[in-house]
Amino acid sequence: MRILYIDASMGAAGDMLTAALTELMPDPAAFVEKLNSLGIPDVTYTAQKAEKCGITGTCMSVRVGGVEEGECEHHHEHDHEHHHDHEHEHHHDHDHHHDHEHGHHHHAGMADIERIVSALDIPPKVREDVMAVYRLIAEAESHVHGKDVTEIHFHEVGTMDAVADVTAVCLAMRELSFDRVVVSPVHVGKGTVHCAHGILPVPAPATEYILRGIPVYGRTEGELCTPTGAALLKYFGDEFGDMPVMAVQNTGYGMGKKDFPQANCVRLMSGTTEDVDEDVAVLSFNVDDMTAEDLSFAERMMFSAGAREVYTIPVCGKKSRAGTLVRVICSTAQKEEIIKTIFKHTSTIGLREIPVKRYTLSRRTETLDTPLGKVRRKVSQGYGVTKVKYEHDDLEFIAAEKCMSIEDVRKEIDNG
Repeated sequence: MRILYIDASMGAAGDMLTAALTELMPDPAAFVEKLNSLGIPDVTYTAQKAEKCGITGTCMSVRVGGVEEGECEHHHEHDHEHHHDHEHEHHHDHDHHHDHEHGHHHHAGMADIERIVSALDIPPKVREDVMAVYRLIAEAESHVHGKDVTEIHFHEVGTMDAVADVTAVCLAMRELSFDRVVVSPVHVGKGTVHCAHGILPVPAPATEYILRGIPVYGRTEGELCTPTGAALLKYFGDEFGDMPVMAVQNTGYGMGKKDFPQANCVRLMSGTTEDVDEDVAVLSFNVDDMTAEDLSFAERMMFSAGAREVYTIPVCGKKSRAGTLVRVICSTAQKEEIIKTIFKHTSTIGLREIPVKRYTLSRRTETLDTPLGKVRRKVSQGYGVTKVKYEHDDLEFIAAEKCMSIEDVRKEIDNG
C-alpha cells in the first residue's frame, strides 16, 4: 500500500504543499513545466531551492502577471507591515492578497471560481477535487459571515495565485496516487492577526471551522495554517494522528516565505506499508424523496468529508416506492464527520453501520515514454498478484488529440 504522511507540525499552506509534492515527483522540473501549461490566466510557477533552520527544500513561487506578494528570501519585517483585506495575515501562503496594490487581485465567488477552473487543461477528476476544496472553504466562509454560500466572495482564496495553489496540489495528489493519506495534528499557531475586519485570534475563524474534528494545537506565535492549507489537509487526509508504521521511500520539504524559531515548512513522507488491511466502516441508508441533483451534491459533500467510496443502488422501498440505497465506505477516523455530513445533506433520519476489514494491493504510478507520448501506468501488487492499468485520462487525451479510438491507443502502446 502506498502511503503519504503529511507532517503539519510546522504549519501548512497551499504553496508549501505544492512545493513539497513537487519534490516527491519523479521529475520535479517536468511537473513545474506541466503546471505552467495548465492555462491558469497570467500565472507562472517557479520552483526555487530554499533553506530554513539548516533544512533545504523547495519554495514554490507563483506570479500573477509577473507579480508575487512575497519572495522566497527573508521578508519578515516587510510582511508584518501589511494588514490583509480578509481574516488572515498569512505567513507563507500565496493566498494573502493586498487588493489595493495589485489589479489582478479581486474578490471572486464560487461561480467565478468554477468558471476559471472549468477552462483549465486538467483531468475531470482534478477539476472535481479543486471544486470540492473550494466548497469546504465556502462553507467555512458562509458560517463565519452568516451568509449563504452563493453570496460568499472569497478575499484571499479568490485570486489566481490561490487557484494556482489548490489546482497544483490536487493535480499532484492525483498523479502520485496514494492509497492512504495520514496527517499529523495540525500546528495552527497562536496570537492575533490584523485584517480589514479588525484584530482576530489565531487560528482565523475560517481555518478553525474547516479544522473542526481534526486534532490541532498552537505554540509558535503567528498564523501557521491558512484556510487553503486547512481545506487541502481535510480533503485529502484519510486520517489524522501519529505517523503510521511505514517504509519511507521519499521525503519532500515545502518551504514558507517567513522565518520563525522553528523551520517554516511542511514535510511529506511517502512510502509503503504491508499489504494488509485497515478497519473501515460501511454506512448505509435509504432515501426516496431526494432529487438526483440533490443526491449528487450530497455525495460530493461526503467525499469532501473524507469518504473513500460513495455509491448508490436503486431499490424498492416502503409502499413500493422507488428509492435509492446509498452506501459510504470510510475510515473509522472519519466516520463521525461523515455521519454528520449525511444527516446534514440528505433527507434520511437514520443509517446503519457495518464495521469491515479493507484489503488492498500496494500501488505505484509509472510514467512511460511511448510513440504516442507520455502515459502513466498504475501497477498494483500484493498477495502474489500484479495488475497493470494505463491512466484512462492519458488515453483519452491521446485519443482526442490523434483522432483515434481509446482501444487503438491502448493497442499501439502495448505494441510499442
